[in-house]
Amino acid sequence: TRLQVEHPVTEQITGIDLVKQQIRIAEGHELDFDQESLTIKGHAIEVRVYAENAKENFMPATGKLYEYKRPQGLGIRVDDGLEQGMEVSIYYDPMIAKLITFGANREDAIARMRRAISEYRISGVQTTLDFANFVMNHSAFISGEFSTHFVEKYFTAGALRAEDDDLEALGAAAVANLLHGVKSQQHVVSNVKSSRWKTNRS
Repeated sequence: TRLQVEHPVTEQITGIDLVKQQIRIAEGHELDFDQESLTIKGHAIEVRVYAENAKENFMPATGKLYEYKRPQGLGIRVDDGLEQGMEVSIYYDPMIAKLITFGANREDAIARMRRAISEYRISGVQTTLDFANFVMNHSAFISGEFSTHFVEKYFTAGALRAEDDDLEALGAAAVANLLHGVKSQQHVVSNVKSSRWKTNRS
């Protein structure tokens, strides 16, 4: 029996290891819980990280994972089957990982997902992490007032390009500030009078 598509969400909010239960059943055991004993605690969100380019109508991407570092921390779970140095080829499903966050409520889960997305380091292939970040910060998603028509209604490739431009501008500003600081420091040093002790030695 296959698992439900987003089984990690169920596992996070119920505390039940569904894979373990499947193995137990295959071994001839019965479930060690009943429906009445199940309770839901907290809130979980799952993001599917695909090797796709959201700016190009989610076109599949291929390449080598030159960098692959998972986000870590409380309430963050990554289900994947890839490691740094491996190839994402044209022969298999382009899904890289399932990224799941868990919190006391929906707001906590969203906040952790934003952090997890920002800490996920993948280079070598285009991924849908930028799209996931767009969704997590969109007012419709945050409010819960959205449907399966979210992409059609709210998303455009231009939205991600605008975010890229903002990041480039921030990066350029940071470099400019750094260079300005170095030049200022050099100017201060050059204006310091030489020690008379050094002058006398020469």
